[in-house]
Amino acid sequence: MPNPLLLPLLEWARKLRYPTLFKITAALFMVTLVLPDPFPFVDEILFGLGTLLLANWKRRKDPPNTIEPSKH
Repeated sequence: MPNPLLLPLLEWARKLRYPTLFKITAALFMVTLVLPDPFPFVDEILFGLGTLLLANWKRRKDPPNTIEPSKH
């Protein structure tokens, strides 16, 4: 069950594209390596961002369905 305190943050992060989402997740991971649990729910936020990152990565691999007409 999702935490109601984290839902707004994860909804915002869901709209981000891959490079930005990866940078935010990597930065948060580095902060948690240096400072263990710097603020409440940081682990849950990191797990949520990692899940979104993997879901976005899988979605990005889908081939496009549009076929461009050839110009002759």
